[in-house]
Amino acid sequence: MTLITDVRLRRVLDSRGNATVEADVLTESGGFGRGKAPSGASTGEYEAIELPANEAIAKAREEALPRLIGEVHAGNQRDVDAALHAADGTDDFSGIGANSAVAISMAAAKAGADVLGAPLYQHLGGTFRGNEYPTPLGNIIGGGEHAADATNIQEFLAAPVGAPSVEEAVFANAAVHQEVHDILADRDLPAGKGDEGAWAPSISDDEAFEIMDEAVETVADDFGFAISFGLDVAGAELYDDEADGYVYDDGVKSTEEQIEYIAGKVEEYDLVYVEDPLDENDYEAFADLTAQVGDQTLVCGDDLFVTNVERLQAGINADAGNSILIKPNQIGTLTDAVDAIELATASGYESVVSHRSGETEDTTIAHLAVATDAPFIKTGAVGGERTAKLNELIRIEDNAV
Repeated sequence: MTLITDVRLRRVLDSRGNATVEADVLTESGGFGRGKAPSGASTGEYEAIELPANEAIAKAREEALPRLIGEVHAGNQRDVDAALHAADGTDDFSGIGANSAVAISMAAAKAGADVLGAPLYQHLGGTFRGNEYPTPLGNIIGGGEHAADATNIQEFLAAPVGAPSVEEAVFANAAVHQEVHDILADRDLPAGKGDEGAWAPSISDDEAFEIMDEAVETVADDFGFAISFGLDVAGAELYDDEADGYVYDDGVKSTEEQIEYIAGKVEEYDLVYVEDPLDENDYEAFADLTAQVGDQTLVCGDDLFVTNVERLQAGINADAGNSILIKPNQIGTLTDAVDAIELATASGYESVVSHRSGETEDTTIAHLAVATDAPFIKTGAVGGERTAKLNELIRIEDNAV
């Protein structure tokens, strides 16, 4: 019933107006699934390789489709993704492109779920507990690689940790986003938006911390539950080999100073989440920071781990971080992403499922986060391609009641 009978690939737009890959998978019984590949701006050195969309489509049509059509069942995700690996023949998807691979992988998962008549999160194998859903992390103030002339730290993220439901959490993040807008307006600070819909004012990191603290406190009082915040520092983007340190507008911080700086902010603002606080190759520094604040906050590796089980195992061995960011396109397939989650869980690490800065309206990651019982999901707070995931989380929660 789930034998793949056709795979169709095409170019579509992502949220930055760039071309990305969309895949349709059809099965012999009429099952249908569609997946779209996102794309990152702040990308890790060790990520799977994204090819130009036209090239990725051509390579996948030539190498992958003959191994899938009439050969593999969409209902068996590991078989689908093994066929994609075999078609690619590299360890980083530089053969057919991680963008074509992840689009096909997600489309096949949806086709398999369609045949079963089951929600995607159930098909992906998660144990659904009914009242445990990921807390959405909303990007509220942003700079770094996502916006010019803004903060050095890439993302200031609202985290409605006390929300009684996904719905309340989603609307709390939207309210924090609006509250920051109002604070900026009151201070006559103009601000456009970055790639993920976050405000991108020309302010210092210190002022951003202060504004976020004020905004989450105000909204928490209005909503009646705790709202914290966190960071995506994007440490690899700040680190400069020639400067031998982390380059900020007000100077360069050594590795030891960067650890002290981040630890101090965790203490001062009770941060619940700190992503990529240090360079993507510095397991030792991650371990030092984790030893200091790992019992207070999630120290999450994105560029450090790139959803890769080998890099994650190296981090586990070094006690570097206590959580991993999961981006399916970063590793190429849903199977690879789930393997990283399973290793993290077995090793006492949390998994945080994430969007990318160049997104589409695809909602697969909402289901992946629910399926794997992720404590957080990064989705942004506003914008159609971001609210697509948030609204899907609300539907999942509502339909489970």
